[in-house]
Amino acid sequence: MSSVPAASRPPVLSSSAGTADSKELGQNRGSFTDRSTHKVLGRPSWESRTAALFPHVAILAAGMRRALGSLAGSCLADRRLWDRLYAQPRGGSPTFDWFFGYEAAQGLLLPLLQSSNAACPLRVLDVGCGTSSLSTGLYTKCPYPVDILGVDFSPVAVAHMNSLLKGSHGHTPLCPRHPASCLHFMQADAQDLGPVVPSGSFQLVLDKGTWDAVARGGLPGAYQLLSECLRVLSPGGALIQFSDEDPDARLPCLEQGSQDCTVTVQELHPFKGLTYFAYLVQSAP
Repeated sequence: MSSVPAASRPPVLSSSAGTADSKELGQNRGSFTDRSTHKVLGRPSWESRTAALFPHVAILAAGMRRALGSLAGSCLADRRLWDRLYAQPRGGSPTFDWFFGYEAAQGLLLPLLQSSNAACPLRVLDVGCGTSSLSTGLYTKCPYPVDILGVDFSPVAVAHMNSLLKGSHGHTPLCPRHPASCLHFMQADAQDLGPVVPSGSFQLVLDKGTWDAVARGGLPGAYQLLSECLRVLSPGGALIQFSDEDPDARLPCLEQGSQDCTVTVQELHPFKGLTYFAYLVQSAP
């Protein structure tokens, strides 16, 4: 039992915003269901799904394969690949999102943030943030106070996001929706956050596709990523992994790597014909 006075404890994020009657995944955007035997058969490969959603990324990936080797295996854990990707022109868009951006995730995130009833900004960590709109969307559109740190091991991505935040190179500086909200970006390895992130310092950790990329280099790296995400969670905090990996594959890994936590999953609404999942790992209060 914690010896910290209740008044000084960090807010606890609740995953019970939905109703108990909601049996099907995705029926309520704010609810999570305990296990799922949902399986998608005949799903295309990662490369073909990427090509369908982002043709310009597929072209870039083809060039990377020539320079760095196949995208399979450990290549997605190679920082050089991501540095080159993030250095590419964005076609007028200041951000680039794998899977989906903030707009598609806000229906799930906002009820969690609202339920915290935090007297001060809720601390949010975005691991492997890249140049996604997830952090910037929370900062500029979330009506609740949030203190967000985006980390990525690519200095190119971090430099771009800091430039976007400050309004460099012709961009308008980003402004928070809530006056108490903050946003920072920092270069850091999500598998070794110790030098920059103290234990128990965040109420919410977001992982959008980072496990997926790291796991292609082997599950030991993915488990190390999970361990670091759980280490930095405060009591009652939550890790949310956004992924297109089926629950049959992901849930056993999360349950094995977070045995003292509650693991739940929600199926998100299809995006461009593809199904995605939100995996929530919640630490004990």
